[in-house]
Amino acid sequence: MSLVLSHPAPSPAESAAFMAAKLRFHADAWDVAEDLSAGIAALVVIDTRSEAQYAAGHVPGALSLPHRLMNAASTASLDRSKTYVTYCDGIGCNGSTKGALKLALLGFQVKEMLGGLDFWKRDGHPVALGEAPGSMRGHALIACAC
Repeated sequence: MSLVLSHPAPSPAESAAFMAAKLRFHADAWDVAEDLSAGIAALVVIDTRSEAQYAAGHVPGALSLPHRLMNAASTASLDRSKTYVTYCDGIGCNGSTKGALKLALLGFQVKEMLGGLDFWKRDGHPVALGEAPGSMRGHALIACAC
């Protein structure tokens, strides 16, 4: 007997609904890079790690807002009409999830970037150094492998 098929696959409609829901909550590094390169103003990328980790290397254009410091006061200047994409180190870190939760509880639209900075680097995207956000605007991207 098949281990995979020991639990029947969902109907096509159930699969479509589930996959669409996943895409509402998550973005991958490649899609984030494409949007940042194109200058899509409707989204803002948030690095949820410490300021020191941010300065050591971050997604170009990302703002530093450590999840531990997120509250009504620290987010008061954020534009509520935008969608915020949180990230942290990678799959072994849940800082992006904690940040996304805090932002959502504060009334912001939010998504989480899968794989964090680790997957960003694996995709071959550049990293900005220092305290300034930097920019991906107009950065030429290599062909996506997926």
